[in-house]
Amino acid sequence: MSIDPHDLAHEFPALHDKIQALKASNAHFQRLTQRYEELNKEVVQIEEGVRAVDDQHLETLKKERLQLKDQLAAMLAA
Repeated sequence: MSIDPHDLAHEFPALHDKIQALKASNAHFQRLTQRYEELNKEVVQIEEGVRAVDDQHLETLKKERLQLKDQLAAMLAA
């Protein structure tokens, strides 16, 4: 099974420079990206079988990751 990459570089490839600039200048954006990256790493580990959790927990993590991605996208669009 192939796992789709969901890191910010793959989610917003054209916005790499803007992401880096916001990380450097906006503490809130930096915190959100850090949490997004932590969640993404955790989800990937679960999907790869490195960690075992129940399906409900995995879905909760994915929903939180999606909410963060939406917040980050809004900040990038502003």
